[in-house]
Amino acid sequence: MSSRRVVVAGAGLAGLRVAETLRRLGWEDEIVLVGEEDVPPYDRPPLSKDVLLGLRDPESVALRPRERLGELDLDLRLGVRATGLDSARRELATDAGPVGYDELVIATGSVARSLPLFDGLENAMTLRTLDEAIRLRDDLVHAGHVVVVGAGFIGSEIASAARERGIDVTVLELDPVPLQRVLGAELGNGFAALHRENGTDLRLGVTVERVERDGARAGRLHLTDGTAIEPDLVVVGVGAVPATAWLEGSGLELGNGVVCDDRLRASAPGVSAIGDVCSWPNALFGGRRMRVEHWTNASEQAGHVARGLIGEDTGPFRGSNFVWSDQYGVRIQFVGVASPDVAAVDGTIGSAPFLAWYREDGRVVGALAVDAPKLLLRSRKAIEAGATWEDALASLQD
Repeated sequence: MSSRRVVVAGAGLAGLRVAETLRRLGWEDEIVLVGEEDVPPYDRPPLSKDVLLGLRDPESVALRPRERLGELDLDLRLGVRATGLDSARRELATDAGPVGYDELVIATGSVARSLPLFDGLENAMTLRTLDEAIRLRDDLVHAGHVVVVGAGFIGSEIASAARERGIDVTVLELDPVPLQRVLGAELGNGFAALHRENGTDLRLGVTVERVERDGARAGRLHLTDGTAIEPDLVVVGVGAVPATAWLEGSGLELGNGVVCDDRLRASAPGVSAIGDVCSWPNALFGGRRMRVEHWTNASEQAGHVARGLIGEDTGPFRGSNFVWSDQYGVRIQFVGVASPDVAAVDGTIGSAPFLAWYREDGRVVGALAVDAPKLLLRSRKAIEAGATWEDALASLQD
């Protein structure tokens, strides 16, 4: 039997997990791992938490130490950027030359969404990469006032870390409620209170309208409510976009990511996509098309695709969309999807610890836990099993 070469475009968590899973399952053929950053694969969640607080050295966030990467027998190409795809020739274009493949796994992730108002300003940045985390950590040492634009998970974690370092923080959120698009308005309101209880100046329904430049730095920020503030540092945390620009013109179907089927196969033969860049119809939630930017999903999709590559009949990928966030000493965990029908099933919403569920068509489809990890784990099992509301409630008592 002839050998098959697997090429993985993207050397983050998802890409590394593909390689690890293939080797664990006995894959002996060539694996090429191509990564744009020039450092080995690393863990992103600590960047907005322990790295910013100086609790972990940058080297400690490596997913696998350099010496253990050798155990995987990879053709590891770091500092190499994917630039295009010729699916007819089964060839990945990179800035270091073409790479042929038999099977291609696209795991290029996402890039932080920027705001043109802050382009080119020395004291304005996003947080997505290890280099950016190191820079932000160092800049926080000298900052007295930080403005965070965006009150989603990443913006809230940055605000929390800055407050823990004793820095004055203003968070600007265009929506009327933090995390409204993820959690809904009722539960999002609880996180507005969490910010304010910890001394963060949270301004809702407000964003930056104009920036006064002080040389190469952002000076006074004029806001849409008519007020102005003058920070030392600005961090933009307004979400991310899938890293698919390099695939434009490739013929691969794109639409808020790489459009895949329920087994994570893209529109060209021999091509799959996983992690932040993958858009797929999730059978667990009635086939609704999803693109999930979280750690657990990336890891699970990597395993699913790897098993398919060795010939397993994996069936549709049913991801439960689990995510966690640490803010102001509170552990926040969410699984599933939000719906307008939400109720507390343990404790009181807004007063930790508590557990709230989302209901849709008689089933529990989502759960939010604050400092209640065991209850969240049971909720996740119920959601993944497609349990009715009543059966899920009964499972909490078991």
